[in-house]
Amino acid sequence: MFGPLLDALSVDRPGPGRPRTRPDMLRGDKAYSSRATRSTLRRRGIKCVIPEPRDQQKHRRNRGSHGGRPVGLDAEAYRGRNVIERGYSDVKQWRGLATRYDKLALTYRAGTVLRATIQWLNHLL
Repeated sequence: MFGPLLDALSVDRPGPGRPRTRPDMLRGDKAYSSRATRSTLRRRGIKCVIPEPRDQQKHRRNRGSHGGRPVGLDAEAYRGRNVIERGYSDVKQWRGLATRYDKLALTYRAGTVLRATIQWLNHLL
């Protein structure tokens, strides 16, 4: 699921030109701290700001020198993740998105875009 999300990603440039397909960094919570996610981000050259869960730390330490190095976490960049979480909580106030009644991904995405547009318009007023 993570690969197709990155494939559909585009980051607008401040000036002219086509959008970038590679962001500078990805901020995530401990749920996204899998080996596959980290290797995908490393292969694409995206900085990973995801803390390592305690159970993964323990497993890595138990493997000794074969466990690899500890995950480097930029604590300052990780603090900005709360802005994203607050944005999601605002979007989930809409019942259709919170309960995920839509069966097709296309209609769910349309609802998400509609909710974001409504929030943006309310912010302008």
